[in-house]
Amino acid sequence: MTTLERREEWSTRWGPYALLGVATLVSAFVADAVMTSAEKQVAAALVLMTLVWQLCWERVRPGASEHGVAGLVYFAVRWAFAFALTWLNPFFALYAVQGYFDSRQLLSPRMAHVGLVATAVTMAGSQSGGLPPQGPLNWFAFVALFVVNVGLVLLFVRLETQRDENARARALTIDELQQANARLRQAHEENAGLHAQLLVQAREAGVSDERRRLAAEIHDTIAQSLAGIVTQLQAAADSEDPAVARGHVERAAALARHGLGEARRSVQDLGPSALEHDALPVALHKTVEEWSATAGVRAEFTVTGDVEALHEEIEATLLRIAQEALANAGRHAGANRVGVTLSYMDDEVSVDVRDDGRGFDPHRVDARERAGGFGLGGMRARAERVAGTFEIESEPGCGTAVSARVPLVRHA
Repeated sequence: MTTLERREEWSTRWGPYALLGVATLVSAFVADAVMTSAEKQVAAALVLMTLVWQLCWERVRPGASEHGVAGLVYFAVRWAFAFALTWLNPFFALYAVQGYFDSRQLLSPRMAHVGLVATAVTMAGSQSGGLPPQGPLNWFAFVALFVVNVGLVLLFVRLETQRDENARARALTIDELQQANARLRQAHEENAGLHAQLLVQAREAGVSDERRRLAAEIHDTIAQSLAGIVTQLQAAADSEDPAVARGHVERAAALARHGLGEARRSVQDLGPSALEHDALPVALHKTVEEWSATAGVRAEFTVTGDVEALHEEIEATLLRIAQEALANAGRHAGANRVGVTLSYMDDEVSVDVRDDGRGFDPHRVDARERAGGFGLGGMRARAERVAGTFEIESEPGCGTAVSARVPLVRHA
């Protein structure tokens, strides 16, 4: 219970006793001037009856319902005692003023106004010289004071009502703020959980992406180098000329050294070694020449448009796609001629690899590719990783053309 509530409880419980005691003392002090002997005896009896009534109410009050019949009866009888005492001695109005304080607590809203007006009658009678008014002047004073008392009471009631409404509004606002704070705390906890979940997902995605990157790099470098080494060693084994066989062995050794270097660069997440010292057109030209010499297939390289320095990731993507397309042509196409074109356009750059080999049906993709192989699917994934596109055109017996088109992102 707050301090204000304790004070209200004290005034409700002990206020009537205090006012009755003060009113009795003051009235007794002036009794000889305003009361006869018989009136004194009646007043003494009324004071005793009022005190008993107050004690009876004290026993009933804890169980009485708010604005119930018990409160109405108590208020009406107490008002009657106060009115009678004020009629006998105007100073008993000190006790009658209690009606202003607890009428709204004891009575319903409609009856509270009646109780306030009735209390105003008693107070106006006391202030105008006593009840009943004697003469026209006293009546005029009584009416005027009654109007003033009623006006002040209604004003105070309105102010108190407004104060109660403001208090309820503040309480409602505080309750809404508490609910909003609770929702904010809940949202904060949910956001913290989502943040932790996103961190886990980002970590898992990073691990998965790194695995895919290494798998693609191994396929594009080590696997292709090993395939070339096997081809050269097989050719050396099948050759009867020692000089020719030695040449195949030397090319196999060169492929092994190159594959080892590419493997190290892949682990370190570096770009292809072919781009370390050369721009993309030069690196592609050398790649095409080396592949042609190794595969024994005629290959041509063409550059169209204005050559520009591209971002490292763009150049690496196009080079890797071209290398994979050439490797596929050497392994599967059985081609006699291959053409590679690097095209620089206004906002895009593309690499196209065409061969005159046996071709295939693009819609009947090998099960290994659908299961996550690194041939056609790997080339498409590389292009899409840099917001590019990858297309295949092929028919059985009509050769194959692959095209990777990516945004032209210039070197910073």
